[in-house]
Amino acid sequence: MAEEKKKGMTVREAGQKGGEKVAGTHGKEFYEEIGHKGGEKTAETHGHEFYQEIGHKGGEKVAGTRGKEFYEEIGHKGGQKVKKLIEEGKESEEKK
Repeated sequence: MAEEKKKGMTVREAGQKGGEKVAGTHGKEFYEEIGHKGGEKTAETHGHEFYQEIGHKGGEKVAGTRGKEFYEEIGHKGGQKVKKLIEEGKESEEKK
């Protein structure tokens, strides 16, 4: 994307400066609130199929960049976590 210079500053630099100014005046809670509102509005207007589609696209992108081994690794980690939680639950029940 071409960046135009205006008074010694690129469009990108001006946008970053503006974003930093807004962040300084509003704080984290402001961004949480507007993000929540935006998410609710998107859910209202787009529906279930929209989220399926973007999830599928994201999964394809990750698979293309990370490969099969990545999914094997996170699957194994998830399985180990579930196993640990089950064992902890059993131990908790035995103590009662």
